[in-house]
Amino acid sequence: MKPIVRINGEVVEPLDADIVEAEPGVYSVISGLVSCEARVEGDEITIGGYRFRVEVEDPRQWRRSSRGADAHGRASICAAMPGKIVRVLVTVGDEVVAGQGIVVVEAMKMQNELKAPRNGRVTAVEVGENDSVNAGAVLATIE
Repeated sequence: MKPIVRINGEVVEPLDADIVEAEPGVYSVISGLVSCEARVEGDEITIGGYRFRVEVEDPRQWRRSSRGADAHGRASICAAMPGKIVRVLVTVGDEVVAGQGIVVVEAMKMQNELKAPRNGRVTAVEVGENDSVNAGAVLATIE
């Protein structure tokens, strides 16, 4: 999954560019025949005298929303990328709270603990330890 990049609040596609850090906070950017300097300060980038507010959102990172713990209905925990199930931390019928670990997936030699997006009861566990999974596969369901 690609990160979501927003410039001044609008979602944009990341550039296909060569980016090299020339000095701390200063980057040389070459895209096609265009070359420019980008200065980064916190969540702002200055290019050619224009200042932009930039946000990068990693879809794999769990973020608690104000509505998440109160939401009703079914929530599926899905694999963000292909990998192997290392541990299953819950069983069907377990009560879970938002942020509690559900399964651990190993992908690209890193272990990622997938967490419950909200409070609820585990109604299905679709995988077992050592199972291989594809990106987007439903691993568990919470209601």
